[in-house]
Amino acid sequence: MHYYKIRHHTRYIYPTAVGESVMELRMQPREDARQECFSFDVKVTPQARVLSYIDYRGNHVHFFDIPRRHGQLVMRAESHVGVASPPELPEWTSTDLWRAVDALAADVDFWDDLAPSHFVQFTPSLIALAEELHVDRTLDPLSMLRHINTGVYYTFQYVPDATTVDSPIDVALAKRRGVCQDYAHITLALLRRLGIPARYVSGYLFHRREDHDQSAEDASHAWIEAFLPTLGWIGLDPANNLFAGERHIAVAIGRDYADVPPTRGLFRGGADSKMEVGVQVTRADRPEPEKTLIPDREWEAIDAEVMQQMQQQQ
Repeated sequence: MHYYKIRHHTRYIYPTAVGESVMELRMQPREDARQECFSFDVKVTPQARVLSYIDYRGNHVHFFDIPRRHGQLVMRAESHVGVASPPELPEWTSTDLWRAVDALAADVDFWDDLAPSHFVQFTPSLIALAEELHVDRTLDPLSMLRHINTGVYYTFQYVPDATTVDSPIDVALAKRRGVCQDYAHITLALLRRLGIPARYVSGYLFHRREDHDQSAEDASHAWIEAFLPTLGWIGLDPANNLFAGERHIAVAIGRDYADVPPTRGLFRGGADSKMEVGVQVTRADRPEPEKTLIPDREWEAIDAEVMQQMQQQQ
């Protein structure tokens, strides 16, 4: 297992004071068979009581409100996480697997991950890209995943500010430029149109100089997961032409970015807001196990002694 510490700081600056801010955060790493979050802490300035819940996808959601007026809002999230390498994939699968893929359409658990969504649309430009990249069923499903991942990587240029978080899919398709969010949405559309369930993943990527990752090191990251029968969910990172592995730290999954932005909120006031974000992912040691002040055996002895005393008093 690989261990990381993550610092994710966000600041909203308002030209004039605002009030009644309500904010929702998705910054706590997920926990599943490959990933464990050992600790998570979020601090808010101005001070607020932070509550949390887990949504239907298993994402941790923190939320708070600040009624009083304020000129800026700062959120500092820190986590300690361990990520294991995914199982090794075969080189290919049988083309007969397409029949099992088609059967998934009858499973309600996959409906959200097969249908178009806010940022994942089967537009004429997307269909033209599918034809250009020869996205079809001539290859087996796993080979097609590799083909799409590589095709999107080489077709688009990673250019910050080429799009915004609100840009529809056709903006990146027209410019042939974008960021990890755009790469993810385009890949999702290609896969869903082909009948393969696929979902959006937001999180972080640990950068290593030797890997030449083109995604931003000081920002959150996005990739996708596609589901194939017998193989399960397979992570693809089209912005870096990778299969998601032990360097990918998942925070939230959804249909697309609209489901899982790191921050989302409202405030009362006429001011615009400027957002500053800083992300740092560093290697960490394995966390020390929590020390038990009194060993279990001693607790058992104490319980037995208390029970004996109670019986003597009866």
